[in-house]
Amino acid sequence: MRIPKTASATALGALGAVATLALPGSASAQTVEFPQIQTLFYGGACWGNIRTWADTGPDYPGRAVLNIQSLPIQGVGPGDYPLAPLCEVDTTVAWRNVGTGATGDYHVTVVSGIYGSILYSLFQDTGPGHIEVTVTTNNAATPVHGSFDVLGPPPEAPKPAPVDEKTADRSARVGSTDPSTPLDEKTGTVRPADTDTSVEDSPA
Repeated sequence: MRIPKTASATALGALGAVATLALPGSASAQTVEFPQIQTLFYGGACWGNIRTWADTGPDYPGRAVLNIQSLPIQGVGPGDYPLAPLCEVDTTVAWRNVGTGATGDYHVTVVSGIYGSILYSLFQDTGPGHIEVTVTTNNAATPVHGSFDVLGPPPEAPKPAPVDEKTADRSARVGSTDPSTPLDEKTGTVRPADTDTSVEDSPA
């Protein structure tokens, strides 16, 4: 008979709960729940259902939060209170990005009792796209499947149009709208137009 790893499972679940609470709120955030998996537990003659789901949103593009939580279990356990068993089962949510082929999984030992379990949560770097998941346990259970979509980063702002050299050259001709106005090659400024400085001969 296996002894539930209560301490380690509780610590993992607490970290997951903190991660979930830290998520920023967004009107576009989505929660997609997968089918519940029915499974036997270790630590006694225990059985029950486990919920799994994904949280996504524009505040964390290319990533998703996977969540695992057991509903109240039934059965008989060891110890002084056999009708209030505390049992465990290893649960895995394996995911695959259909578009990129990237894979990963969230694995945790779920410790549950007559009131269910704490919430276990963890970020997954799935990348943007359509994600398919398979949920399994290490005890007798039929795997379940689900899917969800992850948003990508927002599109980049359009780049400014390239500058036309001819247009830039004309704009440098300060004070004149005539493109034929000459420029001083040394200073880059408008060269004064040639003026007639000759003086007419005055009568004697």
